[in-house]
Amino acid sequence: MSAPNPQRLLNLAGKSLLTVEALSISALEHLPIELFPPLFMEAFCGRRRKTLKALVQAWPFVRLPLGGLMQTPHLGTLQAVLDGLDVLLAQKDQPRRCKLRVLDLRNTGQDFWRMWSGSSVQVSSSFSMAPGAEDRLRTEQPLAPFEVFIELHLKERSVDGFLTYLMRWVEERKASIHLCCKKLRIISFSMDNVMKVLSMVQLDCIQELHVNCTWHLSTLAMFAPLLGQMSNLQRLLISHIHMPDPEEREEEHVVKITSQFLRLHCLRNLHLESPFYLEGCLDQMIRCLMTPLDNLEITHCLLTDSDLTHLSQSPNISHLRGLDLSGVTMTYSSSELLPALLEKIASTLQELYLEQCGIRDSHLEAILPALSHCIQLTCFSFCGNLLSMAIMEKLLQHTSGLPSLSQELYPVPQESFSSDRILQHGRLAQCQTELLEILKDLGRPRTIWISFTPCPHCGDNTFRRPEPIIYGGNSLA
Repeated sequence: MSAPNPQRLLNLAGKSLLTVEALSISALEHLPIELFPPLFMEAFCGRRRKTLKALVQAWPFVRLPLGGLMQTPHLGTLQAVLDGLDVLLAQKDQPRRCKLRVLDLRNTGQDFWRMWSGSSVQVSSSFSMAPGAEDRLRTEQPLAPFEVFIELHLKERSVDGFLTYLMRWVEERKASIHLCCKKLRIISFSMDNVMKVLSMVQLDCIQELHVNCTWHLSTLAMFAPLLGQMSNLQRLLISHIHMPDPEEREEEHVVKITSQFLRLHCLRNLHLESPFYLEGCLDQMIRCLMTPLDNLEITHCLLTDSDLTHLSQSPNISHLRGLDLSGVTMTYSSSELLPALLEKIASTLQELYLEQCGIRDSHLEAILPALSHCIQLTCFSFCGNLLSMAIMEKLLQHTSGLPSLSQELYPVPQESFSSDRILQHGRLAQCQTELLEILKDLGRPRTIWISFTPCPHCGDNTFRRPEPIIYGGNSLA
């Protein structure tokens, strides 16, 4: 007869304890550490609030990853856990057995629960640290405020009872609780509500911020001082800011916004969609960058020759791995500016997006030498521009020597359209055949994708799946 599975016995023991809730609570003082996670999971599934409250007060791990158990936020469970924390916070000396210092409400920590339910996975040190080591750390360091981690997605009409209850609880205990948020998304949220919520958040914990609001520029300027306090911010995305009213002091607002970049010493990824306010004054923002960027997106706006010149001369973009200038019209720019920018970042660039830039044959021909020097390029998207078959052949020739290039997205050749700018499928098929022959002549196995959207003539974004042209298996998909 085979020996019983130890993990199975632990689970059975936990279930049997829960049959009498009062017994399970009284037994916590002598409960083996390995029984706490399965007992917590059973109490969580059974909505046993008294047991959950008691488990929190005796939790023998630094972190409680509650969010990993909740597919959807559950107010009753949160209330039970916070009630347990209130008991701990009210005690002058934390119980020796309790190691809890972090409540994690993010959708993380599944590995922790899987490990204690019998799966063999690796767990971070904050979960698995031996009690002796934790005791030493607590004697060597002063007790820091208790931390609650959450991901905030602020959107009008989406603030539910769970978040409201948590915010009220934190507000009443600000002296002893640090509310930490590494990823913050603000979508169509009023400035008054943003200020109220962020007044309770440790802003220097935020590492990623996405602002997607129909704010006026003056509202973004009002938000800017909060941005400046996010000293550990690594990724910033701002989109859909409204054009200013004629009476708005646009230049003053831009200075208030860009000056906050002086305080962002960890910023590595900057994404700005439709930043109309930077036209002619991009240098103000570039001068305020404190660290080299890894990725830069400035899309769907107008940039002057001066803007592009300052961009190519900035030392903080010289090691870019990703550049996206989609929707920035290059038609009226000097033909030397984009090549100069690409030469500056050629040794590190891995992803390049130049979609819907109004680029035609002469513009593309000017950047081909610089493009061929981007030896680390893995992804290149050029759709939405109007190119002939002749220049596309030159493009394929110049990029054939890039060893890492594996994702290539190009527009439908202009020969595929009638004089009325209507796509002719027969002509398109002929162009595809010719492109395949070009790939064969170049001799390297390769797949390129021909994108129908956006239309290079009218910008229509009606979705149609891109079509691959594959050389390597002698096939045309």
